[in-house]
Formats: sequence, C-alpha cells, structure tokens
Amino acid sequence: MRKSLFSIVTASAMMAGAGLASAQTTTTTTTWTADQGAAITQYSTTQHYQSFSDPAMTPTVGMALPGTVTMYPLPTTVVAPTPGTYSYSIINNQPVVVDTTTRKVVHTW
Repeated sequence: MRKSLFSIVTASAMMAGAGLASAQTTTTTTTWTADQGAAITQYSTTQHYQSFSDPAMTPTVGMALPGTVTMYPLPTTVVAPTPGTYSYSIINNQPVVVDTTTRKVVHTW
C-alpha cells in the first residue's frame, strides 16, 4: 500500500511540474493600439523622459533591451491586461512596450 501511495504522489508531482513548465513557455498576445503609442509618446514628453538614441539599434519584437536602456512605467491612460507586467521605453524617438521581467520588446510602433 505504501509503494502505491508513494507512486501516486510521485506521479502527481511530476505532472504538476510538467504543467508549470509548459505554463512558463506560454505567451500572451496583447493588442496594442496606435492611440496607446501616441499616449505613451505624449506622456514621455510631459514627463521630460529622454529617448535612448542609438542609430544602430532597431528594436524588434522579441529583442531584449540592454541594461543601458531606461524603462518607464506605463502611463495610467494606457491599460495593460496584466498590471505591472509591462513597461515602456523610447528608442530613437519611437515608443516600445517591454516585458518588465525579461526586458524583451513586446510591441513597437
């Protein structure tokens, strides 16, 4: 009986671990609008945030931003599906939305 119970618990733990592993690789698609891009740009101007300038850098979705690029919290007028998950930056005068934990670009305008 003990071996059966141990086997069931072990199998359950392995299945739970596999479920967590697959959840970590799942990505959520969020639709970002042109109005949100304009709101971010306008907000950056009013806050006097500077654009990160590097003519060699063209941010693309999936690109991890270097640590030298400053990220800012989204303005309150830009509603993200998961609060605290996204930040933004201005690179070469273009707003980009960034995943806060990975620093990867998730949207560009």
